[in-house]
Amino acid sequence: MTEHAKITGLRSHRCGELRAGHIGSEVVMMGWVATRRDHGGVIFVDLRDHTGLLQVVFKPEVNAQAHRAGDALRNEYVIAVAGKVAHREEGNVNPKLDTGEVEILVERMDILNPSRPPLYGWDEDVDERLRMKHRYFDLRRETMQHNLRLRSRAANLVRNYLLERDFVDIETPVLTRATPEGARDYLVPSRINPGSFYALPQSPQIFKQLLMVGGFDRYFQVVKCFRDEDLRGNRQPEFTQIDLEMAFTQPEEVFALVDGLMARLFSECIGVEVPLPIPRITYSQAMEEYGSDAPDLRFGLKLVDLSEIVRGAGFKVFADAVAAGGQVKGIRVPGGGALSRKDLDDLTEFVTVFGAKGMAWVKRQNHGWQSPIAKFFSDAEREAMEARLELAEGDLAVFCADSHKVVAAALGNLRGELARRLNLTKQDEFEFVWVTDFPLLEYDEQAKRHTAKHHPFTSPVLADLEAHGDSDPLAIRARAYDITLNGVELGGGSIRIHQAELQKRVFDLLGLSEQEAQNKFGFLLEAFTHGAPPHGGIALGFDRIMMFLVGTQSIRDVIAFPKTQRAADLMMEAPAGVDEQQLRELGIRLRRD
Repeated sequence: MTEHAKITGLRSHRCGELRAGHIGSEVVMMGWVATRRDHGGVIFVDLRDHTGLLQVVFKPEVNAQAHRAGDALRNEYVIAVAGKVAHREEGNVNPKLDTGEVEILVERMDILNPSRPPLYGWDEDVDERLRMKHRYFDLRRETMQHNLRLRSRAANLVRNYLLERDFVDIETPVLTRATPEGARDYLVPSRINPGSFYALPQSPQIFKQLLMVGGFDRYFQVVKCFRDEDLRGNRQPEFTQIDLEMAFTQPEEVFALVDGLMARLFSECIGVEVPLPIPRITYSQAMEEYGSDAPDLRFGLKLVDLSEIVRGAGFKVFADAVAAGGQVKGIRVPGGGALSRKDLDDLTEFVTVFGAKGMAWVKRQNHGWQSPIAKFFSDAEREAMEARLELAEGDLAVFCADSHKVVAAALGNLRGELARRLNLTKQDEFEFVWVTDFPLLEYDEQAKRHTAKHHPFTSPVLADLEAHGDSDPLAIRARAYDITLNGVELGGGSIRIHQAELQKRVFDLLGLSEQEAQNKFGFLLEAFTHGAPPHGGIALGFDRIMMFLVGTQSIRDVIAFPKTQRAADLMMEAPAGVDEQQLRELGIRLRRD
């Protein structure tokens, strides 16, 4: 600390607030030293807080003691200064700063806390693990300040939007019961009930349905959820979702509500107008044309089915795939004929990650096909394929032949890779789409049983249930829907089951015995017999929405204290061991093998 009288009281202004109108005012400012420059005995310091930068000047003729103290300052020191606002000297005005016309002539200064040398410069490209290890330091970066302050604003916009529409903000329990479907639960041992465990909620799903039974009509919550799963891509073990539910509703009402919410968020946060209504496509259309139930509509490159054309072709790979019940699909890449052989080899390697055995290709040139597979097709087959693909000179066509699942995964992901390589998308381009009419069930090859595509409380399309319930369960559609943006699922929801008998029938399709259903969900089935209204809703991934609003590719850039892809908090060094006494109290013994 300096030896002269300390600065007491509150700061009078924040660093980014002073303007020419404040010239002559006595002020008290506090913040961090962003830079320090010594110009021939006059010391210039850029003082920083979250509102911006302000130049403060230490001159010996203003206060010699303060000037000597200023000489000791270093970057990231926390200081308080008191002095008079002055106009910057001619030639020293900085038009790039909002405060660029003024400066503080320092009369008193206190070092509130010194700092070690900065861990890195704000503009440096540093390893993300270093940023996460010292997150308290990284949070001072202008980017992180902007991201988290925008997140706060967006959360308030969400709350206000829903409160205006008569929703009630209700907190649901964090310590609850383990769920049998979906990702693994995070378990919490109970000390009071030895051998029993709570689970952290993957979603407030059951509670919000019970709130509908309880007559609350419209519920919402901006809520933390937890999933113990492999953190591939932009996933976190704990994440935030905008959770909402409505009684006496239909999908159209949910669509309109969420359309308006997205429009308000994007308009008020980043000035982007979302055209309404958001378009809709069915799940089957999405899979058929894009190979994904979260399609990116910013570019074409649709999947085209060529199975019937090549069914009897001389190219055995194609013919055998169709004969085995699979399919052959292609993508036309306009102007893609310019891709090199190395590019094509790289793309072939890319699709193998998704189960494909390879990728065939054709370049359409002025003299015909350039392709290793050209010789296996007749003139008529080539003409039919070209017509189906709408292939023009200079174009590239890529093909995959395999099961429906593999073809969709390989070509669906290849679309995105081609768009990236050919620069077909822009950061400030936003294409929303609703995907509707999902299957109710999917078959789990590992478990050898049907599982819920969304969750087991999703209502089936009743006509499908009656037509296919016993003979072809996979043909049953759900009253479920997802909203996606630029190929990323932002959220999913459905109309829920609200009748006990229908819920029991769906449990039966999932292979749950009557006793299992009663043990796990008896309270829910009981609730449905006490006047449960029809209801439905949606859960939106708030972290993912924020990624788009701030324009980042990493979900960790919109979370204050994120975890790594190994679910670790590098700063807190969590998870960590606990002492034997704690384990003993919980009745837990660790296996050491």
